[in-house]
Amino acid sequence: MTSRVYRLHSTLELPLEDAYDFFEDPDLPPGVADVDITRRNNTLIVSAVADDDSMSKYTPTAQLKASVTENRVYEEDPDEMGPPGAASTGSTGGGPQWGALEEEEEEIESELVEYACFKGDRETVLQNTALQYEMFEVLCEVAKIAEKGTLTAIAAVDEELEAVRIVDGEERPAVINVAEEPRDDEDKDGVNWRDNEFIN
Repeated sequence: MTSRVYRLHSTLELPLEDAYDFFEDPDLPPGVADVDITRRNNTLIVSAVADDDSMSKYTPTAQLKASVTENRVYEEDPDEMGPPGAASTGSTGGGPQWGALEEEEEEIESELVEYACFKGDRETVLQNTALQYEMFEVLCEVAKIAEKGTLTAIAAVDEELEAVRIVDGEERPAVINVAEEPRDDEDKDGVNWRDNEFIN
């Protein structure tokens, strides 16, 4: 029985440098000999390299896809500095404190950092079926080092369904709920009265 991933949703973000560091020497599951990392413009693709030579070179192995974005990172969180115009601790009552005002308006040190964003559903983040579950396991390891974001999934392992939920790097309890959703094709067999050419 091959393990499969049926439902997956990811909002994971981590610095691109951390992603490269992780994939330099990852703890890979059985079946995956190595990973190939390719960057095409603003897309990072991590493809599984099978350890089974009998797997056809024409069989695409599973790959993880992330978009690469730039985020401005501040040395000190601007939200923690108090509202603009808040009185500084050394000010005295009375007239305007020009020195204090200059200090408050000082620009906070920041830099642009590239982030790898594994965001979307299974078809967006985890593609191809050969070694799919194994690369899902790799994605779970990425989720454990991600600064922020959530990874949720339903996988079948040895014919048992498993729920996975990792939030901001921590594994959380998860359960599987079975819910009936309205089907898109429910009224396809019926008559569509609105678009019927015989009705004026």
